Amino acid sequence: MRVPDSVRKGIEYIRRGKIVLIYDAEDREGETDFVMPATMVRPQDVAYFRREAGGLICVAIHPLAADKFGLPFISDVLKHSSLSGLVESRGDLLYDKRSSFSLWVNHRDTFTGITDRDRALTIRKIGEAVTQVLNGGSFDFQASFRTPGHVAILRAADTLLEERRGQTELSVALALLADVPPAMAICEMLDSETGYAVSKSDAMKYASIHDSVFIEGKDIVAACEYVTHKN
Repeated sequence: MRVPDSVRKGIEYIRRGKIVLIYDAEDREGETDFVMPATMVRPQDVAYFRREAGGLICVAIHPLAADKFGLPFISDVLKHSSLSGLVESRGDLLYDKRSSFSLWVNHRDTFTGITDRDRALTIRKIGEAVTQVLNGGSFDFQASFRTPGHVAILRAADTLLEERRGQTELSVALALLADVPPAMAICEMLDSETGYAVSKSDAMKYASIHDSVFIEGKDIVAACEYVTHKN
């Protein structure tokens, strides 16, 4: 067993701040996401995500960072409110037991929060905050961000791929393999012709044409297992 070639190339791209494409699995969402390190996101990257991918631009973060920020799953917050009936329940999600959504935030230095510049700033600052707390520093999340906002934070499962193998966990796991801060900007690739997600074959073609890397979720899992056993 060894690290799959697509993951090796993806690690190189991620370290250079380039976009890679991650496909989760046929028996999950069956979707491909644009993925890049949050700390390296620029306004032109946000514009590229919304034009070329078209899905929801989010930031997936490591669970330890989420704990240090005090960021819960939004479903856990709502369970204890008068809106508990809105919370997803068994059978609501056909692809998983729960979603990874935490809070939607804007950095306090943004204006409306929705422009490419504003979202890039928010995404980059989330990445910097994750870097700081995981390196042993402290960070006052509430002083730097406000909610509601325009960037969705996704909190990865506590045991990452052992517990869940969604785009949130796969992108964070790839960041750990690449030894970059585990805060990743992600966005689903949508198909304006069909109204559904871009097919796996079309996503693979896109990667080959646009100097990107297509990585299957199972290959990221295999790479993580290889690194774990090797160590």
